[in-house]
Amino acid sequence: MSKLKIAIQKSGRLNEDSIRLLASCGIKIDNGNDQLKVTVPNFPIELLYLRNSDIPQYLEDGVADIAIVGENLLIEKEKNVEIVQRLGFSKCRVSVAVPKEVKSDSLSYFNGKKIATSYPNTLRNFLNKNFIEADIHEISGSVEIAPNIGLADGICDIVSSGSTLFKNGLRETQIILNSEAVLAKSNGLTAEKIEILDRLLFRIRAVLKAKNSKYILMNVPNESIAKVSAILPVLKSPTILPLAEEGWSSLHSVIDEDKFWDVIDELKNAGAEGILIVPIDKIVL
Repeated sequence: MSKLKIAIQKSGRLNEDSIRLLASCGIKIDNGNDQLKVTVPNFPIELLYLRNSDIPQYLEDGVADIAIVGENLLIEKEKNVEIVQRLGFSKCRVSVAVPKEVKSDSLSYFNGKKIATSYPNTLRNFLNKNFIEADIHEISGSVEIAPNIGLADGICDIVSSGSTLFKNGLRETQIILNSEAVLAKSNGLTAEKIEILDRLLFRIRAVLKAKNSKYILMNVPNESIAKVSAILPVLKSPTILPLAEEGWSSLHSVIDEDKFWDVIDELKNAGAEGILIVPIDKIVL
């Protein structure tokens, strides 16, 4: 049987998040000897541990069938691959930044200026789209130091919290794009490998759905069940179980975590009591 070759970052935060996601999908990974190619014993995939910047090329060439990679890197490398699932972790943005003493936030500041970056294609496309003519100085690593040593008037780089910019006397002025980890696939997968990919996607989506959802339980007077049920954004309809105390029921449902605080006051005002929120491991739809 064919094995689906999946590339992940060899080391770093994206590596850790990728391994954690696969483990949540029930995929056992034993890489005790720091191997760069690992066969998974309980699912038909083979892991390739690759340098992050090389993954898009290996994906386009078909060396890897699928990959967990930053969307920003795929955009920068401009490879002919397809994103099949956004994964919701390793979120960041590609932004331009200037020394903090520069008062202007306008892109026109960069006209005729030098910009240091590790993302020349992304930056060039952005500048062309906004009719800005600047000198792009491509460097790898430590981009933030460029203005301090007179190499550039500003930078374009990935930003997460912004703390690195702050420490180097820079401030963010424009966001070029927002990015997160994605699952991307090579073109031309065989039917057998597509079937394996579909099985993997089924597991991943069950994990991602559960991650953003919570199981909610509450006690509700029977006369308020309809009112409370109407408030809850549920998968289908809530489960209702009678309590030992006459006239009361326990109502169970699933709710998106980010919607809970929007409806909690409504639930209480409708008569709900003893509200419990419980994490969910998987949701299979």
